[in-house]
Amino acid sequence: MKKLLLSAAIVLGSLSSYAGEVPTVQVQNQSSVLQEGYIEVEKVPDAVKKALETAYPGAVLGKAYINAKKEYKLEITVKDQKATVYADAAGNWINK
Repeated sequence: MKKLLLSAAIVLGSLSSYAGEVPTVQVQNQSSVLQEGYIEVEKVPDAVKKALETAYPGAVLGKAYINAKKEYKLEITVKDQKATVYADAAGNWINK
C-alpha cells in the first residue's frame, strides 16, 4: 500500500513540474496602415489637392499616406464628419 501511495505521489508530483510559468511574449501592435503597405507622407501632389477640393469643398486634410503603387490614402474631415478616401497621383478617385 505504501508503494502505491508513493508511486501516485511521484506521478502527480512530476506532472505538476510541467505546469510552470509560460514565458510571455510582447506583441507589438502594427497599425493597419503598415499592414496595407501605406506609409505616412507630409505632402501630396497638387492634382490630389485639387481633386480633394473639387469633390469635397471645405474638406480638411488630416493625414496622408502612400503605397508602392503611388496610391494615396487621405484622412479628411468635412464639417464634423471624418472619412478616408483614396486617390492616385493624378487625382483620380479609387474605390476601396
